[in-house]
Amino acid sequence: MRLLSVVLSGGAGSRLWPLSRQAYPKPFMKLGGATLLQQAIERGQACGTGKLMVVTNKDHLFLTRDVLRQMSDPPETTLLLEPKGRNTAPAIALAALQCTAQFGGDTVMLVLSADHLVPDVEAFVASASQAFRLAEAGNLVLFGISPTSPDTGFGYVEVENVSRQSQPVKRFVEKPDLETAQEYLATGRYYWNSGMFCFTADAIIAAFERHAPEVLVAARNALSSASTSEDTMQFDMHTFGLQPDISIDYAVMERADNVHVVPAKFGWSDVGSWPSVAKALTPDASGNTMPADVVAIETTGTHVQVQSHGPKVVATVGVSDLVIVDTPDALLVAHKNSAQQVKNVVDALKARRHETVQLPAVVHRPWGTYASLKEEDGYKVKRITVRPGASLSLQYHHQRAEHWVVVKGTAIVQVGDVEHKTMPGEYRYIPLGETHRLTNVGDDELVLVEVQCGSYLGEDDIVRLADTYGRV
Repeated sequence: MRLLSVVLSGGAGSRLWPLSRQAYPKPFMKLGGATLLQQAIERGQACGTGKLMVVTNKDHLFLTRDVLRQMSDPPETTLLLEPKGRNTAPAIALAALQCTAQFGGDTVMLVLSADHLVPDVEAFVASASQAFRLAEAGNLVLFGISPTSPDTGFGYVEVENVSRQSQPVKRFVEKPDLETAQEYLATGRYYWNSGMFCFTADAIIAAFERHAPEVLVAARNALSSASTSEDTMQFDMHTFGLQPDISIDYAVMERADNVHVVPAKFGWSDVGSWPSVAKALTPDASGNTMPADVVAIETTGTHVQVQSHGPKVVATVGVSDLVIVDTPDALLVAHKNSAQQVKNVVDALKARRHETVQLPAVVHRPWGTYASLKEEDGYKVKRITVRPGASLSLQYHHQRAEHWVVVKGTAIVQVGDVEHKTMPGEYRYIPLGETHRLTNVGDDELVLVEVQCGSYLGEDDIVRLADTYGRV
């Protein structure tokens, strides 16, 4: 049996703001010591999948490569890079067609989401083994989660009796209201739809041909115009955009007659809100989930998440059932019962065109990271890191000069046509309008402090003349 993991790595995770941002979404959040994307990849590996395909936005290419680079045993990977989101049906159609071309139509595809949490990998493997056997027989398989509450945030699937090991789906139902969800829970005939699937490439392509041929045609057209490199496929914006924006449930699963449910024998969370993050962690004696250095006085049932660049003290006094998320550029304080409304905060910030919707406090680039430490009229201070062997683009700015102080590592700073080797404690000045480039020529991470001075300090005041990463 040939096995392929297909990890769908998309979504904005707006209910997990301010930690999740458009440029740094939920799959790249660390929970339990590793990113959710890495955990999804490793679940597939535990099931014996020798190859990996990740469908993600092209802007997340280098974040994804960073995750793979940090793994001790990364699988052989193909990255399908979407220029914009087009929902799960087009993503799965593209993956199935590419799987057929690379590995053959009888390959079993294990489709996973990059933003789920499954703590018990051994139990997941047991359920996946059952799914593989059903998929080999030509079935479309989904993993059903036994409901633990009348949750209105999930789609449901009805079966004959949830006590069976696996069985055909009777029907799919949309996210219900509370009263309907309570009825579903009482009947013992419903699972939550996990959004994880298993089928052969041939079986899902045949299902698309029968139930959603327009999705398949559009996916074939997108693939035919894609540009390929060693491990990536990048799609033409126009052709890719002609694909329907539709989920795999609507396009295929709700219409097909060969859909089977495998009941999950494992714990599962879609980590869709801050309370669900808290539930995934081990609470202290007062029901709190927070770092050990938080000072908590008369505090119960509270989740605290801190992301800071330095020694910052967070303290809580006389509060209960709160979510507190502190980042260098944003602070969220919400009651757990109102945590779903965090999305409304993001919508309000979008209306204001606020930067905290798009960019995280630490911005990841193909060469490393930068973080804004201080900004006032006329100047901005940043901390910049550059990976060994990496370099920024050759560039200049119309409206700012820059001062660079190396604090760690060894840099080559090009100013105009002259290159300067720059060591810790040494300083270089880049005048307004002068071409410049920064390269890490050492074996360790390069760290420097940058002070920008000028009338405009936006990130769009960059004119790239040459770039290793194709951004010119």
